[in-house]
Amino acid sequence: MAGGGFAVADAPSGDYGGGITFSVVVTCLMAASGGLIFGYDIGISGGVTAMGSFLEEFFPGVLRRMAAARRDQYCVYDSHVLTAFTSSLYLAGLVASLAAGRVTRAVGRQAVMLAGGVFFFVGAAVNAAAVNIAMLIVGRMLLGFGIGFTNQAAPVYLAETAPAKWRGAFTTGFQLFLGIGNLAANLTNYGAARIPRWGWRLSLGLAAVPASVILVGALLIPDTPSSLIVRGRVEQARAALRRVRGPKADVDAELEDVARAVEVARSNEQGAFRRILGREYRPHLVMAVTVPLFQQLTGVIVIAFFSPVLFQTAGFGSNAALMGAVILGAVNLGSALVSVATVDRYGRRPLFLAGGVVMIMCQVAVAWIMGSQIGRDGGSTMARKYSVAVLALTCVFSASFGWSWGPLTWVIPGEIFPVEVRSAGQGISVAVNLGATFVLTQTFLSMLCSFKYATFIYYAAWVAVMTAFVVAFLPETKGVPLEAMGAVWARHWYWGRFVKVQQPAKNTDALIN
Repeated sequence: MAGGGFAVADAPSGDYGGGITFSVVVTCLMAASGGLIFGYDIGISGGVTAMGSFLEEFFPGVLRRMAAARRDQYCVYDSHVLTAFTSSLYLAGLVASLAAGRVTRAVGRQAVMLAGGVFFFVGAAVNAAAVNIAMLIVGRMLLGFGIGFTNQAAPVYLAETAPAKWRGAFTTGFQLFLGIGNLAANLTNYGAARIPRWGWRLSLGLAAVPASVILVGALLIPDTPSSLIVRGRVEQARAALRRVRGPKADVDAELEDVARAVEVARSNEQGAFRRILGREYRPHLVMAVTVPLFQQLTGVIVIAFFSPVLFQTAGFGSNAALMGAVILGAVNLGSALVSVATVDRYGRRPLFLAGGVVMIMCQVAVAWIMGSQIGRDGGSTMARKYSVAVLALTCVFSASFGWSWGPLTWVIPGEIFPVEVRSAGQGISVAVNLGATFVLTQTFLSMLCSFKYATFIYYAAWVAVMTAFVVAFLPETKGVPLEAMGAVWARHWYWGRFVKVQQPAKNTDALIN
């Protein structure tokens, strides 16, 4: 493949004789560990905001509403300052992810992941030591810079390093580690909630552990061959490719194909962000925006963040709500394993479609239960059996997300962009993801207060829209080498009008020798 808007004639179609080697497994696991910091933050935020000691320290108004004799269950946690604590991270991450696209081209994906780990480590320390809301917000913004850098670099690193036949499984590893981080955070919250006064500090401070993992991992892995060739380090690229592909692979043939994509990109050199706005990159830009946006519009991120709050609204006590979040985290992790095992066997589209159907049914069922049991005014108390039903449906919803929109949102953008706009495209994708997360986390509790149970109908409608979008506009990319991805778009019934065929560059021998 030359570029995203160009399908190269005689594009490669195989794995160059390589297979799964110990080196590629270790390298991809180290890169995928970048998902730990995102997953830990998703899990830790909602649990901390449900801890009485944390609320007493920073948000006493929420505690007063909880203590009121009569209250609207939907509106107990409606506080813009409280949601700002959670959402400020994602505004910072949006800015960092856009900056990371330019930085990556200059210093490589490995260095960007390393910088992300440093930011997250410092942010964890600031949050653990916070004495006022301003300090909390500053710490959250540092965490956001770390997540923005890591989320931009790690999925693309995985896509560029993994063999084409198993690229989906390896890239899904990012979501797997996200699930591990989320489960670890929920278990931490469950234990820390039993520590009076400073348990919340322990939860926030232990974010330094996943930060340390990505720091060590980034130091132990090489940069990707594509990134090294872009920066003129051909011999390092050859060595890195030989290391991950093994002795039986035709490394020179694969390196030549990677170099061809880089050379065509250079022959059309201009600003990557300006370039991706061109007509020939229309399908890539649309996917860079819609896929991460739709992921957030499933509603799963706010359920993940505020699951303890949601379960308390549904009638669970504080400790039971935290345990419900632990169960939810375990389900997320299990479903990520399902995705790893199936994404390269059945393809991307079937997982999207199956997940979408199940999510719609679960959201509608939750809306019906909450509407019939809590009522429109939120003044009723939900019976225990219905609270358990809400937990069960939320788990099924999360499982279906975990094998579909969860991992595939990292897989699709990581594999569809051509080399000349890959960093910019992934930067846009991550920025949209974090920007949508910021908006939704900032507004979810207010939406729950205003829309009541209809909040879940709102998200179900969006899942229906995105499932139809996948049917019509997303081509199957299972097993397609990155260098041949342009042909997939050229054959598509709609996107083919934007993608044109271009002959491969003739001077790649000079580039790699």
